[in-house]
Amino acid sequence: MGLLDWIVLCGTLLFIVIYGIWKTKGSKDINQYLKGNQEAQWWTIGLSVMATQASAITFLSTPGQGYADGMRFVQFYFGLPIAMIILCITFIPIYYRLKVYTAYEFLEDRFDLKTRSLAAFLFLIQRGLGAGITIYAPAIILSTIMGWNLNWTNFIIGMLVITYTVSGGTRAVNVTHKYQMLVIFLGMFTTFFLLISYLPEGISFTDSLKIAGATGKLNTIDFSFDWNNRYTFWSGITGGLFLMLAYFGTDQSQVQRYLSGRSIRESRLGLIFNGLMKIPMQFFILLVGVMVFTFYQFHEAPIFFNSAGYQNVMESSYAPQIQELESDKRALENQRYQLNTEYLSALESENNDQIIRLKDQIIVNETAHNEVRQQAKVIITEADPAAETNDRDYVFISFILNHLPQGLIGLLLAVIFSAAMSSTASELNALASTTTIDIYKRSINQKATQGHYLRSSKLFTLMWGLFAIGFACFGTLFENLIQFVNIVGSIFYGTILGIFLVAFYIKRIHSTAVFWGALCAEILVIVTFMTSDIGFLWLNPIGCFGVIIFALIFQSFMNQGPKAQVS
Repeated sequence: MGLLDWIVLCGTLLFIVIYGIWKTKGSKDINQYLKGNQEAQWWTIGLSVMATQASAITFLSTPGQGYADGMRFVQFYFGLPIAMIILCITFIPIYYRLKVYTAYEFLEDRFDLKTRSLAAFLFLIQRGLGAGITIYAPAIILSTIMGWNLNWTNFIIGMLVITYTVSGGTRAVNVTHKYQMLVIFLGMFTTFFLLISYLPEGISFTDSLKIAGATGKLNTIDFSFDWNNRYTFWSGITGGLFLMLAYFGTDQSQVQRYLSGRSIRESRLGLIFNGLMKIPMQFFILLVGVMVFTFYQFHEAPIFFNSAGYQNVMESSYAPQIQELESDKRALENQRYQLNTEYLSALESENNDQIIRLKDQIIVNETAHNEVRQQAKVIITEADPAAETNDRDYVFISFILNHLPQGLIGLLLAVIFSAAMSSTASELNALASTTTIDIYKRSINQKATQGHYLRSSKLFTLMWGLFAIGFACFGTLFENLIQFVNIVGSIFYGTILGIFLVAFYIKRIHSTAVFWGALCAEILVIVTFMTSDIGFLWLNPIGCFGVIIFALIFQSFMNQGPKAQVS
């Protein structure tokens, strides 16, 4: 990184932090701190909802997902628009009518304190871990690539977020989200157009898509029904629907975003905006990853994208084996360049026989290239058994550092930091709200002043921020980071959603039945996850329907008096 990159990076981050503190200083009561006085307009809500979900994991891991696996991952979001409609019709009016600070207050009104506390506890577990992951994800990659100390990187990201979130609460989160999303979109669009400009002379954007299509990278929709396939149309429209309902309807980090709206109409418009924009945004980020793949069809690609891991093995006795594999890789890349050129010519001349033959050869070449990379990973493991060989999350940051001009490197790093800060701020704000309202104020200290609860909210924000930093310092790279964060959510979200669906729609189920039903469902989800290879998206409907079925069974054996219903 050059001086200009450091200026862009530090200037962008400091502006966001200082502006957030300046615009939102002086919260006078808990309503202003946790709901931002309900002043947010629909577009602020929509951008804040998107920024909460679009963590650094999205902008580090999703392009790597697109590079390695193509566009299939976008199916994960197919249930989102349907979920937004359901939430606008059902959840939002109830939350506004009850004037709640958190989603879990409703559960005590419908059931009892123990059910409310259980849902809040499940949220605190998964979102507390999630906050650590959103800090750890960019920190582990940046520290590895840049040679920065991991713990200090975790600390810097965490403290930047804590500074303005403690100061301004929900308003600070909403205000900073707008500018963080501006930085994010500016950086991603700039990278996309640079990738197009980097194509060889005579190769257009359309040509690059044809090349990506030859290897199946543009196969977006998969209608096959396979329980073990994580990304299909059916898993997205069903499992994804349940995950999105749980995330946007019962996760306080999202609920708090639209509870800060001026009215039900503003909150609904904000969620609809998110439902309309999220799939195109994810599609675009995956497409950036596919374009990185196309870029390396005409340029030499690293045999291993984690440069620190590569450097370690090159300083060991295994270096000659890696060099031999690199020689094989370069031969395959030369062949690939020629095949792609001939394939485009065949498409232009509409020579179908040649098109089919060359496409088959391109696939064979790509398979051989992947096998060479896999052999390199085996050698890296032999050189260092503790080395992490999953380098998919390093693809995009490696491209940024090696191929973008000065200034833009700083901008893209600012994108990663901004995304980390935006999602982490929402999570800390929600964790503090839930801890204050659902645990501390409800069960520990019910008679304190508004000023006391305001100070408590700030203290809990700081506490959860330090917890997230601590967890990040002990984190471990697991699979692909964007999959990891969704796996963690899927283990808990289905159960929480099941509790809410029972509360909304099955009035004959009462508190004790749903409480024990939720515990049994959560155990079922954990056992299923640990003992089977089922795609993680299916854990959401398993948990949701598990709560409903177990609660119905328990209710049938109980002689429980009716609970007063929400009017």
